[in-house]
Amino acid sequence: MDETQEPLFTFGVIADIQYADKDDGYNYVKTRMRYYRSSLSLLRDATQEWASESARPAFIIQLGDIIDGFNVPLKTSESSLTKVLDEFEKLKIPIHHIWGNHEFYNFNRKQLMESKLNSTPLGETQVISPESHDDLESFYAYHFSPFPKFRILLIDSYDFSVIGRDPSSQKYVKSLKVLKQKNKNADLNSPTDLDEPQFVQFNGGISNAQLNWIGGILQSSDKNGEKVIVAGHLPIYPPSTDPICLTWNYLDVLSMLQVHPSVVAYFAGHDHDGGYCQDPHGIHHITFNGIIETPPDSQAFATMEIYEDRMELRGRGLVPNRTLIYRNS
Repeated sequence: MDETQEPLFTFGVIADIQYADKDDGYNYVKTRMRYYRSSLSLLRDATQEWASESARPAFIIQLGDIIDGFNVPLKTSESSLTKVLDEFEKLKIPIHHIWGNHEFYNFNRKQLMESKLNSTPLGETQVISPESHDDLESFYAYHFSPFPKFRILLIDSYDFSVIGRDPSSQKYVKSLKVLKQKNKNADLNSPTDLDEPQFVQFNGGISNAQLNWIGGILQSSDKNGEKVIVAGHLPIYPPSTDPICLTWNYLDVLSMLQVHPSVVAYFAGHDHDGGYCQDPHGIHHITFNGIIETPPDSQAFATMEIYEDRMELRGRGLVPNRTLIYRNS
């Protein structure tokens, strides 16, 4: 391994900023402090550091939950989003946005598609939009190649969900039916006594239509000898996260990725504690720590350095450094 070798390209990764102009408070289960205001300062520190790097990042992946649901009762969803996006825009590089549960607490899908959080124009293909006549076919996902033989694939973890979908839509009705079959609690956000704790309202799943679309992209990448990094808000591999944070049908997604040798990594947010594990097929599953629960005197973001034979995760603060060798290398 040549330590003096220059990376082919680099990009930044950050998760769960969840900014709101409100005092610090506790998480849903009252076990962890959330630093709502200082999350904006931590983002500012991250963007300033990215801007000062000798190898300037080619782009940033924002893994979802960019502002907090508390903006809804505060009536500050639009203003808070503007503040956060203003920090990103100072970088003057592409920002690829994933949608998490807090995006859907603040906005519906139509609003998100019409906002700056819709980064599909940065992709190479236009997927079927939520305005489609067939609700069962609509999801927010796209892919792009930042460098020859490398591809980034962003997927929609809330394709099936009861948040963000119109209650009259087919996907909402199907999602609610599945959720209530799996979760008998009065509070659908509670995992109490669940055999499959991921079946809570603040999670979601991936439809067969999206799985088929992902499969088509990966089949092409396999054929072309590409290395693919897949990113979604929700984790898909249990050893890399708390089970409550998993995608509803994570096994379907995981098995899809594992059969395609092009897939080298899966990035997620949602679990603010972060996590990492390489699965038996050689895919690196990285769950990035959330800015929202990062103390104001620390940090939680990363720069990914991409080489021919490996990825180097250069973490800041709570995010550790890792050398990630590609599967089948």
